[in-house]
Amino acid sequence: MADASLDVIGIGNAIVDVLSKADDGFLAAQGVAKGTMTLIDAARAESLYAAMGPAVEMSGGSVANTIAGIASLGGKAGFIGRVREDELGKVFAHDIRALGVRYETTMATDGPPTARCLILVTPDAQRSMSTFLGASQNLTPDDVDPTFLRTAKAVYLEGYLWDPPEAKHAFRKAMDIAKGAKSKIAFSLSDPFCVARYRTEFRTLIDEARIDILFANEHEITSLYETEDFDTALQAVRGKVPVCALTRSEKGSVVLWDGAVHVIDAERGVRVVDTTGAGDLFAAGFLYGYARGFDPHRCGRLGSLCAAEAISHMGPRPEASLKELAMKKGLIAS
Repeated sequence: MADASLDVIGIGNAIVDVLSKADDGFLAAQGVAKGTMTLIDAARAESLYAAMGPAVEMSGGSVANTIAGIASLGGKAGFIGRVREDELGKVFAHDIRALGVRYETTMATDGPPTARCLILVTPDAQRSMSTFLGASQNLTPDDVDPTFLRTAKAVYLEGYLWDPPEAKHAFRKAMDIAKGAKSKIAFSLSDPFCVARYRTEFRTLIDEARIDILFANEHEITSLYETEDFDTALQAVRGKVPVCALTRSEKGSVVLWDGAVHVIDAERGVRVVDTTGAGDLFAAGFLYGYARGFDPHRCGRLGSLCAAEAISHMGPRPEASLKELAMKKGLIAS
């Protein structure tokens, strides 16, 4: 692993989340697909926001949430993501810097506004996301500073940002820089819809050994290998990626590490309020542990602990100190 000053640098969508409680009837009336993420345009974002009930706004974005989690664990992290120089853009930049994260991406002075994700949380704690990507999708290779990137032990990328051609070029540039610096490349499949759109490209990244650490949930990995059986998908990816962390909600997770299989239990006794950010915070714990040289089981347990904190309240960012929680569990030394 690279001898670097930062544990992880994440590259992804810079989004402000707008969370509101809703029932299945509201989802049906608004035509919102339950439990998934749907991309919307500016007009749809305005109409859905107007129809939503009282909401809580906070900085989000999948990889940005992971980076926030790493900071909460006491890790050293950076983030690259594009916002507009508007009210929400300033909120995002302030929030992530206030966590101690290095964020140096230049704000856009024209073009679409800062991205926002409208998240409807139903009583069963499922989250249904409608995302206007706005300025975040205008990330370009110029935003990827090689000097900055070489300061990280691992670089974390999200499938959500694979859509825009320039952002894809930025990701490939980041992969090349990380490989040259002997940093690890971590990649999240993000969502089944991302896999459906880019299955061939994602599998090529895996087959060409462009990914060192792969994150996916049960639905994403089965979609990637076009099977309904988790064990079949697990065997398909086994050995193709040095490390693969597969999350299974209340079933816990399965970690493939240099060909060996490690089964990790989910945290027990957690009251599920909102599953938004569970996968993001699992990745935070896991990547923090990986960057610090933890063994597979400890990385997985730390991921489970962080995910459990995320689902115990509304919103994807930690409300409690993840470092203090991990210390109580004996997963991080005081």
